[in-house]
Amino acid sequence: MMIESLISSKTRIKLLLKFFLNPDVTAYLRGLAEEFGESTNAVRVELNRLCSAGFLEEVPEQGRKRTFRACKTHPLFPELQRIVRKVLGIDQVVEGIVERLGSVRLALITGDYAHGIDSGIIDLVLVGEVDRQYLGGLIEIVEGMIARKIRALVLTPEEYETLRGTLCPEESLFVWGERDEMLREQVRDAG
Repeated sequence: MMIESLISSKTRIKLLLKFFLNPDVTAYLRGLAEEFGESTNAVRVELNRLCSAGFLEEVPEQGRKRTFRACKTHPLFPELQRIVRKVLGIDQVVEGIVERLGSVRLALITGDYAHGIDSGIIDLVLVGEVDRQYLGGLIEIVEGMIARKIRALVLTPEEYETLRGTLCPEESLFVWGERDEMLREQVRDAG
């Protein structure tokens, strides 16, 4: 990863990826330490640094656990989110696959990436009319570019409506949608 040459702390990189891929994700110290396979002390040090810089904030009233999330009001928030998406290849998924398919009405990333976990497999849900053979070729090309696997689920708008509760769009990462405000409202209202 190129970001490692810019940021030397692997724990800090993991925290930035975790919180800035999907800024609605919250996490607490011990859970992060387990997820990263790091000591709680190493994670605590980096959490404190990111909080001091204003990139992360504590979620109020979470009982005894100190729970953290990305600070969406930080002036660099949009840029950090763009960098994280670029590092993980999310921008390549959008530019290389979704934009080239033409009739995609909605694209969501679900699973680990939607929860800020770089597992190496991107679960992509596409709603619309898609040539699956062409999609397969695009996925192969983009996978080579981003060094991650992509699992795509293609649904018609009707299938999406039927499966919306199972897909949990409120926990997904919205990456593409047509200008149709009604479709965006449906995604927002699903929560």
